[in-house]
This record gives sequence, structure tokens and C-alpha cells, in this order.
Amino acid sequence: MEVAEGARGDNSSSHVLQSASLTLDTSLSLPDLTPPLIELCKDLFKKWSRLDDSSFSVETVSGGITNLLLKVSVKEEDGNEVPVTVRLYGPNTDYVINRERELQAIKYLSAAGFGAKLLGVFQNGMVQSFINARTLIPQDMREPKLAAEIAKQLHKFHRVDIPGSKEPQLWNDIFKFYENASTLHFDDIEKRKKYETILFKEVYNEVVEIKELTDLLNAPVVFAHNDLLSGNLMLNDDEEKLYIIDFEYGSYSYRGYDIGNHFNEYAGYDCDYSLYPSKDEQYHFFRHYLQPDKPHEVSDKDLEALYVESNTYMLVSHLFWALWALIQAKMSPIDFDYLGYFFLRYDEFKRRKEKACSLARSYLSGQESR
Repeated sequence: MEVAEGARGDNSSSHVLQSASLTLDTSLSLPDLTPPLIELCKDLFKKWSRLDDSSFSVETVSGGITNLLLKVSVKEEDGNEVPVTVRLYGPNTDYVINRERELQAIKYLSAAGFGAKLLGVFQNGMVQSFINARTLIPQDMREPKLAAEIAKQLHKFHRVDIPGSKEPQLWNDIFKFYENASTLHFDDIEKRKKYETILFKEVYNEVVEIKELTDLLNAPVVFAHNDLLSGNLMLNDDEEKLYIIDFEYGSYSYRGYDIGNHFNEYAGYDCDYSLYPSKDEQYHFFRHYLQPDKPHEVSDKDLEALYVESNTYMLVSHLFWALWALIQAKMSPIDFDYLGYFFLRYDEFKRRKEKACSLARSYLSGQESR
């Protein structure tokens, strides 16, 4: 709660943040979830505490595999309708998400114009201002005009200074995931059989090898989003305004990781990796990322460096989410084939590894000989 108080900053709404120790049951249907949700809003925001329950209406905005987003519209006494967004954390997501890190970052990202404003927190979620925009779908991201805008916004995002340690967290997170993922036990026989086919020593060696290679690239360290998929991008079509939202996985990390991870998300929810962006599509993105005001003045040397960096860290993204999936397979009650997702990501890593690594090695040997 202290972290949240700080995170609200001076730029949040005038609502007073009360202590909200409520926990909402994410397994409930929307009709059953609505009464406790109304109670939560009344508890958090005193100006709504006397309103009749009929003044509140609730609808689902989206449900991902780690979050449930709800829109609560409140008809105030003066007849004004105020919408807020309630984000419910998925059960057991604290195993893979550092909530304190997320809340600390929101304050500074919100001040820089990113995401929604934080209005309140409760045990397993937060209430934020409502963004009037549509969530992107995967094919939107490859549309040239939107790709350029995403690149410009990411350039700005990476320049936000979040106080505290600037140490990149990527490899700490991956090794922690590996440690947890490699010692799981499944009661379900089918899951156990699948899990036991994983060669963890091989996975570990892959992680170490890619870490050693990416270390040689000396990629710039930035405050990265780390989960820039279509579901975390919103667009107001009328105003042509793009929003980057949801900073659950945000941390100091490597520039190339954030971009390579974003490119992997072109594959969409069906994980069709044939949709991974071509070199031309990537260069279009890089130009607008590196020099948003003068994209056509970016040098070939800078384009090549970022191409190598992003396509090497693209491999790391597959390892990160593969290991993440194993922990979710054990911890998450959501009906999703997380074990299958591990193999999908790990197989794609192996399929792309040789080409990406040889590209990086030949680039590095070229750098040495200059």
C-alpha cells in the first residue's frame, strides 16, 4: 500500500486512496463478480460510497492469460458518468511478476504520459483511469504507419528514467525462472510425462551460451516494457493516438531484447512465426525508433547494429517465455496449454538459433577487424 501511495504521485485523480484489503475472486462469472466489484469501488473512492448499486455498470474489456480487465462505469450524483478500469491479477502470477517493481515504475511512466493513471490498489489488482481506445490485434502491428508510431513511442518509453538500480534484470529473471521451472512436480500424469521429456541440462547450456553471446553485443540498457504484444497497445482511431499499457514485466533490460520480443509478437496468439518481420520491415521500425524526427537520416551502420542486436535477443525472448510457461503450467489455474507453449517457444528458439547466432558472430568478428 505504501508503494501504491507513492506511485499515485501528484498527477492522479483527487480520489482518496483508502486501505482496500479486499481480494476479488477471479474465477467468478461477471454477474457474480459485479457486487464485490461495486463494494471495492465504494471502499476505494469515498465520493461513490453513498451511491446506489444501480449507478454502477460493469463490462469485460479483455481477459488475457495473466490478467482480467474490467470497465466500471459510475453515474455520479451530478449525472456525470465516470469510467475506470479495474485490472485483476491472474492467480499465482506473483511467481513471475514483481508487483512492487511494477507499482514503482507506474508513477514515473504515468508522469511521462504512458499508460493509464493509477487511482487505487487492492489485494489482487489495481484501479486505473479508463483509456478510450481499442486494443490492437497482431496484424495491426505490421501496418507501416502504426509500426512507425510504435517505434517512436518505444523510443520515448526507453528514455524514461526510473529511480533505483539500473542493473538489467533480464538474466536474473531467466535464471530464477530456470531454477523454479526445473524442479517442478506435476500430479497430472499427462503433464508429468510431457514435463519429464524436457532436457533441463540442455536448456541451461543454451541459456548460458546465448547470454555469453549477447553480452558481447554491449546492447544499451534501458527501462524496457518487456511484453510489447498487440494486447498491450491501444489506439484511439479518431485522434490517431497510440497508448503503451500494462507494465507488469517492465524492468531495466536491453534495448534489443524489448525490440526482438516485440517482433516475436508479430506471430500473434496462434504463434505463427512465419509472420516474423522481414529485414525491410525491421529497418522501417529501426529508422523510426533511432531517429523519430529524421528516420531517413539513420546510418546503415546503426541499422545493421540494431538488426543484429534485436535478432540475437529475439532468441532470448523465446527462452524467457518458454521457462515462464513451465512455471505457469504448475501455478496457473487458467485453462491454457502452458506445457505445449513451452515446446512451441523452445522449438522456435532452436529453429532460429543457428542463423541468428552466426549473424551475430560474423558481425562481431567484423567489428574486431575494423
